[in-house]
Amino acid sequence: MAERRNIVLAVTGAGGTRMARFVLEALVKDERVGQVDLMVSPAGRRLIAHETGRDASGPAAELVLGGPAPDKVVAWDPEDLAGGPTSGSYPSWGMLVVPCALGVAGRIAHGTANTLIERAADVMLKERRPLVLCVRETPFNLIHLRNLTQVAEAGGTVYPMIPTFYNVPRTVDQFYEEFTVRLLGFIGLQQTDYYAYSGAESPAHHDRAGHP
Repeated sequence: MAERRNIVLAVTGAGGTRMARFVLEALVKDERVGQVDLMVSPAGRRLIAHETGRDASGPAAELVLGGPAPDKVVAWDPEDLAGGPTSGSYPSWGMLVVPCALGVAGRIAHGTANTLIERAADVMLKERRPLVLCVRETPFNLIHLRNLTQVAEAGGTVYPMIPTFYNVPRTVDQFYEEFTVRLLGFIGLQQTDYYAYSGAESPAHHDRAGHP
């Protein structure tokens, strides 16, 4: 078996924090992932509490998952600039920011590491490791576009939280599920249960649309 990956997952103050739960659950279940280093920003905590009704002061992993966290998840204080992920020597395969606030993306773009989240992202760029920012805001102004372009030029990936529609989802959860499997597939953790487009008359389309 190939060496298992350690992946950093950061949750910041942008709407759609429920997506982080789907992604974290998928990473925990994936045997190719050895450890998930989780960071939840203060704004991320407040948004999770707002969107789920949970206690914002609870442990980070339990806040995201809505229940007990497995040993595979290691939570870091995002204000701790001495935490392991601040160093390029820390064993990490790459980093996902889900969702990524555009203010955080801007600070990453300009190398302004005020938190462990931003410093960990800076480490990914300098060490040439995968960094994926799942931004969630619209429309983008020119400052946003320039910041996101700078992240891409530095080696990161801008992966907006845009759902697919041609799979004809029936529920909101299918939006979350489809995005999650596509995101994990993008970083090389291909999943088996996802919709692959092969034309409007494909069996998958008819199944999701409720046709015979």
